[in-house]
Amino acid sequence: MSADTKTPFERVNDTLAQLKEMRHYSKNNVERLTAQWLLFDGELKKLKQAANIEALMTRQGELHDALEAEISALEELVVQLQPAAEEDAGGGTVH
Repeated sequence: MSADTKTPFERVNDTLAQLKEMRHYSKNNVERLTAQWLLFDGELKKLKQAANIEALMTRQGELHDALEAEISALEELVVQLQPAAEEDAGGGTVH
């Protein structure tokens, strides 16, 4: 189905799926960066690189939090769009 023929419901679902995939990778990146941080914390401080890595960890965490918030908002929107999408597909309401 081309992008021109997709319903708003389908577009929101597509976006939601992509954000969930991004969240997955974001979480993995935070976990890997944290593991590296714990292994090399002392060395990074000696090399004066600890603050740089801390800043990256903070920003990656903020991205993860923003993804979570947007996913929640889109999940609510999907619920709102669902009945309209089903009604349109059925050719109207049943009396």
